[in-house]
Amino acid sequence: MTAALTFLAVDTELPEPVAGGPQLVLAALAGIAVIVLLITIAKLHPFLALIFGAITVGVVAGVNIGDGLDSFADGFGSTAAGVGILIALGAMFAKLLADSGGADEIVDTIVGHASPRSLPWAMALVGAIIGLPMFFEIGLVLLMPVIYLVARRSGLSLITVGIPALAGLSAMHGLVPPHPGPLTAIDLLGADLGMTLALGVAVAIPTTIVAGPLFGKLAGRWVVLDVPDRFDADDFASGAKGSAAHTPAAGTSDPQRDAPGAANPAVSTTGTLAQRRRPSFGITLFSVLLPVALMMGKALVDIFIDDESNLLRQTFDMLGRPLMALLIAVVVGIFTLGRGAGMTRDQIVKCIESSLPPVAGIILIVAAGGGFKQVLVDTGIGTKLAEWATAANVSVILLAWVLAVLIRLATGSATVATITASSLMLGLIEGLSSGEVSLIVLAVGAGSLFFSHVNDAGFWLVKEFFGMSVGQTIKTWSLMETVLSVTGLVFVLLLGIFI
Repeated sequence: MTAALTFLAVDTELPEPVAGGPQLVLAALAGIAVIVLLITIAKLHPFLALIFGAITVGVVAGVNIGDGLDSFADGFGSTAAGVGILIALGAMFAKLLADSGGADEIVDTIVGHASPRSLPWAMALVGAIIGLPMFFEIGLVLLMPVIYLVARRSGLSLITVGIPALAGLSAMHGLVPPHPGPLTAIDLLGADLGMTLALGVAVAIPTTIVAGPLFGKLAGRWVVLDVPDRFDADDFASGAKGSAAHTPAAGTSDPQRDAPGAANPAVSTTGTLAQRRRPSFGITLFSVLLPVALMMGKALVDIFIDDESNLLRQTFDMLGRPLMALLIAVVVGIFTLGRGAGMTRDQIVKCIESSLPPVAGIILIVAAGGGFKQVLVDTGIGTKLAEWATAANVSVILLAWVLAVLIRLATGSATVATITASSLMLGLIEGLSSGEVSLIVLAVGAGSLFFSHVNDAGFWLVKEFFGMSVGQTIKTWSLMETVLSVTGLVFVLLLGIFI
C-alpha cells in the first residue's frame, strides 16, 4: 500500500528548531552521552546526571543556559505533578496490597493454576488487561508487587516474569484504544474507532506474545536479578509474644509454603502475621480493577456520549481521571484490603507511610527524565527530524512508523511522538480507505514505543523498580520495546496486504 508523497509543513504549534539539523542532532547525542557517562563511569545519581544532560543539550544547541534550565524546570514540574502523584498513590495501594496479603492471594491463584512454563503467558495477559485503559506508569506500579511475588514463589527469573507483563502494558499503551495515545491519533487522522480497535487487538495479541513471553525467556538468560524487597510486607506483630517463631521471615524460603499451588491462607509469602486472614481473591481483584474500571468507563463514556452536559459523562469525567481513580482505589483499599485483613488503624497508617520513602527517589528520577525530554522538545529537534523523514519517498505506513520512531528517539515521549507523527500524516491520507487510515494509526502507535532509553521517564521507572543498571535496562526493557515496535510494524504491514 503506497500513496503519492508530498512535503507536509510542520504544525505551527510545534517548537521551531533553534539551530540547524546537524547541530541539534549533535546536541541530543551529546546530552545522552553525558547522562550515560556520568551514571556508568562517574557513578553519579541519575537525578543529577539528567540535569547535567539537559544543560549539555541546551549549550550545544546554542540555547541560553537560563532558558534551558527553565525548560527543564517546566518538564520536571509537569512530570512530577502528573506522573509523580500517580506513582505515590500507586505505591500506597501497592503496599496495602502486599501488607494485607492480597498480593499473596493473587500469587497463590496465579501460581496454583499455572505451571512455571505458562506463568509468563499469564503475566502478559494480566499486563494487557491492566494496561488497556491505564497509563503505563500506573499499571507498572500496581503490578510490581505481583511481579516480585510471582518471581519469588515460582523460582523463575524476575526478568522472565516481568518482561511479559511490561510487554502487555506497553502494547496496550501504543496500539489499542481507548488508551489516550491511539485515541489521539484516531481523532487527529479521522480514523474509524471500531475498525482501529479491532485491528489494534489483532496486532497487539501476536506482538505481545513475541515481545513478552518469547523475548522474556531470552532476556531472562542475559540478565539475572535478585527480587527486590521494596514491597515486602511489614510484620506488624514482630513484637508479639510467640508470633515470630511461627512466621517465616520476609524473603526466607519455606519449601512447603513456596511450592507452586500451595495456597495457605494462614501463612503469607511476604512474612505477615500467620494468624492474619487474607482478603478473598474476589475482593482483591475488585480492589485492583476498580481504578481500571473507572478509567475505562471514562474513556468509553467520552467515546459514546457526545453531550458534555450528560450526567453520566460528567460523573465519569470526574471519577475516571487517573488521579481521582487512584485516590478512590487507595481509600477503598484501606477498607477492602486493610480492614479486610484485620489490620488496625495504626497498622494501616504505618503501611501507607512506609510506602512513600522507597519511591521518593523514583519520583525525582522520573521527573528529571521529564525535564530532560522537555529541553529536547523545546530545542525543536523532534520537529527537524520529522521534516527530514517526511521528505522520504516510502510507504505511508512505513513513513508513519519512521516519523514516530525518530521523534520518540529524540524526545523520549510516546505521546509527543504520536501527536507529532499523526499531525504530519494529515496531508498524506487523502484518498485512503478507512482500514488504511486505521493501519496508519497503528503504525504511529508502534513507532512511538521504539527503543526507550535515557530520555524516557519510563526507562528510569523500570530501571529503579527492577533494581537494574543502565546497561541491564537497555538489554531488557529497551530491547523489549524495540521488539514490540518492530513486530507491531510487521503485523501492520501484513494486514496492509489484505486491506
